[in-house]
Amino acid sequence: MRLDKFFTQTGTLTRSQCAKAAKTGAITVDGIIIRDASVNIDPDKNVIAYNGEAISYSEFVYIMMNKPLGYVCSNDEPGELLVFDLLDEKNKRKDVFTVGRLDKATSGLIIITDDGKSAHAALSPKHHVEKTYVYTLAEPLSEQDRIKLENGIELKDGYTTKPCKIIPTGEKSGKIILSEGKYHQIRRMFAAVSNKVETLERISFGDIQLDNSLSYGQWRSLTDEEISKFKK
Repeated sequence: MRLDKFFTQTGTLTRSQCAKAAKTGAITVDGIIIRDASVNIDPDKNVIAYNGEAISYSEFVYIMMNKPLGYVCSNDEPGELLVFDLLDEKNKRKDVFTVGRLDKATSGLIIITDDGKSAHAALSPKHHVEKTYVYTLAEPLSEQDRIKLENGIELKDGYTTKPCKIIPTGEKSGKIILSEGKYHQIRRMFAAVSNKVETLERISFGDIQLDNSLSYGQWRSLTDEEISKFKK
């Protein structure tokens, strides 16, 4: 891998910034100053440092964020608050995207990555990846309506949802676990039984649980264990 490509992939420097940094002697490979940004290096074997600080390398970015209300999961939405604006400059340089979307009125767990292959697999209907949400409703949910929703219900556009699991925690609150993600699906499901979602928060994606230490708008890199779960 070229040295300048290494720095762009790690989100540390752009190619032009890398070239300038190399000329000033700010870059070392295994302790040796490298002034040519086009040299080839092996990020798995060489230690690359910028201004004396070793730069860690990972082929892809994997981020967990606790999405706040009012933000959209889009890279370009004029006039809107974007979840990517909450990232640091290093990760903003990456060609990252959210794995699935949460609407403006939904908060909670989102995964941000540039690993297209794993993201596609995680969203594929054939893999039935379960997502868990916590909800509150405008009206009490009857047992009859809960059963209707769990068995699959026809939405206004004619689509019939797949079976899901609902765990009430109160007359107007609970958890809903589903393995699909149609547009505004949970809100449309409850609307189909003449109810309205007041609040909605995703707390898990597959086996990855939302880190309760993250406040709204905060994020962190996935752990190695979480990355392994995501890829599977």
